[in-house]
Amino acid sequence: MVNNFLDPIQVSYPILTGRKFVLGSQSPRRKTLLEGLGIVPLVKTNDMDETIPSHVLPHQAPEFLAKKKASHFLSTLQEDELLITADTIVIIDHKILGKPANKEEAIATLSQLSGHMHEVVSGVCISSRTTTHSFSETTKVYFRTLSLDQINYYVDQFAPYDKAGAYGIQEWIGLVAIEKIEGDFYNVMGLPVGKLVAELEQHFPLI
Repeated sequence: MVNNFLDPIQVSYPILTGRKFVLGSQSPRRKTLLEGLGIVPLVKTNDMDETIPSHVLPHQAPEFLAKKKASHFLSTLQEDELLITADTIVIIDHKILGKPANKEEAIATLSQLSGHMHEVVSGVCISSRTTTHSFSETTKVYFRTLSLDQINYYVDQFAPYDKAGAYGIQEWIGLVAIEKIEGDFYNVMGLPVGKLVAELEQHFPLI
């Protein structure tokens, strides 16, 4: 039987086997991607001020926030647990596009992305009780020119108010709008899982 990449699997890759993972994120997409690796994480959430200081550049912001999120969970982390925290932002013309607060902002954001290239940057922090390691990944996404009807349909049907850049690449908009991407597809979903596994192997090897 062949598993769909988003279906939870029962057997983990060796570097993941026997480890307990904590996901410090309320993102259902990150949880789903980890489950696709065979990880069933304990999910913890924390209301945190995600204000980005003025000295932090846009491309540095996701990793900054991922490390800041980690600091909120480290005191409760058990000895046999690994904590994963992450943040994803969309950048266009060197400016960060946040999550839209309402329909008008979602339409304005997608109109800005229409016909242009933007960057999706995810910062990830992996922590044990003794070690913390962080990294970031950037994917370039090229949008076709969208009609206002297409934008309105997507916003009305999918309400992308919890998504940076007002869209989810795995949804209808990804089928219609994406001309091409350069980089990790799953990074655009919110977690560069390939690099995550590579970083785990390098910095958190099994003893």
